[in-house]
Amino acid sequence: MAYLHNVTEFIFLGLSPNQKLQKICFVIFLLLYTAIILGNFLIVLTVMISRSLGSPMYFFLSYLSFVEICYSSTTAPKLISDLLAERKSISLWGCITQIFFLHFFGGIEMFLLTVMAYDRYVAICKPLHYTSIMNRQVCAVLLGTAWTGGFVHSLAQILLIFHLPFCGPNVINHYFCDVLPLLKLACSDTFLIGLLIVANGGTLSVISFVVLLASYVVILLHLRTRSSQGRCKALSTCGSHVSVVILFYAPCVFIYLRPSSTTSIDKMVALFYTVITPLLNPVIYSLRNAEVKKAMKVLWIKTMKLVRNRGWVWVFILRCEMLSPN
Repeated sequence: MAYLHNVTEFIFLGLSPNQKLQKICFVIFLLLYTAIILGNFLIVLTVMISRSLGSPMYFFLSYLSFVEICYSSTTAPKLISDLLAERKSISLWGCITQIFFLHFFGGIEMFLLTVMAYDRYVAICKPLHYTSIMNRQVCAVLLGTAWTGGFVHSLAQILLIFHLPFCGPNVINHYFCDVLPLLKLACSDTFLIGLLIVANGGTLSVISFVVLLASYVVILLHLRTRSSQGRCKALSTCGSHVSVVILFYAPCVFIYLRPSSTTSIDKMVALFYTVITPLLNPVIYSLRNAEVKKAMKVLWIKTMKLVRNRGWVWVFILRCEMLSPN
């Protein structure tokens, strides 16, 4: 069938056609997105201010939280605004831009999780050489590699779909643009491009997962020679990271390493890794890490003291103004 027009925008079907449900979802996701911003920003601020969190592990944690803010901001604001819109549309360039940043920040997060696993391996298996191996220069290089890797991965995805012809239809059964739903709308054979896209994302995922798995296998083997107390302490530092890795990889495997579909289950899983996971990460790191909880408590006490001191200053200024002659 030949199409007589080119597509310049796409229409999202969204989460549900029910208007009342959309209004309820608007309130829920607005609160969740606000919590994502505040929670991850609190992690970043705590690591920046607290001297006790100066190790490479917390250096990477702060950047992971920053990436989570950016990652969720790629889809959540559009989702929230569309819940109150009658026509949920996005331009072709807006769709491509959303895909780029979704895979850019997603790729960075994948690399950061791998780097953090390597950091735990060095800290536990080579504690005497930890500060010399994970020095500032090495941390900067690893961070730069994560950003570069995310950019290359995302750029490759965009280049593969950039020249695809979109003639119609233009309806996406989702609430954001992604590579696989977009391939279905191209009016040309996309089998080879689909394989290349899966190979690109699959290679990155497999390499990252192998490094993660190897790091923790070596860590577990090394811990066999330690006392039970030392083993528990070491495992507690890895527990938060392992939880975040599972939350990140499990939904991605479900979406990208299985036959593509447009079921409501896919939307729910996508909600999990674009909204729920960025919300849970700061909760996991703050609740399971004693040092982070202590640093947050100190930050809260300092903030309250500052607010009280500023409050007395304003009261003093106000009284001076009231007593001064006109």
